Amino acid sequence: MPQDKTLDDLFLDTLKDIYFAEKQILKALPKMAKAANDPQLKAGFEEHRQQTEGHVDRLEQIFEMLGQPARGKTCEAILGIIEEGKEIMDDYKGAPALDAGLISSGQAVEHYEMARYGTLKAWATLLGHKDAAQLLDATYKEESATDKKLTQLATQTENAKAAA
Repeated sequence: MPQDKTLDDLFLDTLKDIYFAEKQILKALPKMAKAANDPQLKAGFEEHRQQTEGHVDRLEQIFEMLGQPARGKTCEAILGIIEEGKEIMDDYKGAPALDAGLISSGQAVEHYEMARYGTLKAWATLLGHKDAAQLLDATYKEESATDKKLTQLATQTENAKAAA
């Protein structure tokens, strides 16, 4: 019954959601790197793919701490965000605005992840999962740093190239 659902249940469901999302992101990042024109942007997507592998590992550690199998739950939100990124790659291939669009897509992913990891960290803390909270915070900080790098790349070069 729905009224029997607890914050523990919601925490686990949301872990499954972000686990699925991270696995989808792992598939999308090489395509984004390949599509990017700017060498810095390509390298950034490749670097973030390696980080994302670490995010998956951390999530698997948390599932293990909770005595649960590491299993994803379909995340429609990330599927939609990734689909928008694919549309940008198709619609702007060869255009000066492609990299600006890829950055925008990357930031949509980062913002989704930051929202999820921030919430999960707060819930883990409240539920007494101190070690899980630390792992979630480490991932949150990496996602935030990636978002800042994308903002810097956009504002220093790519947005101006797209506008020219």
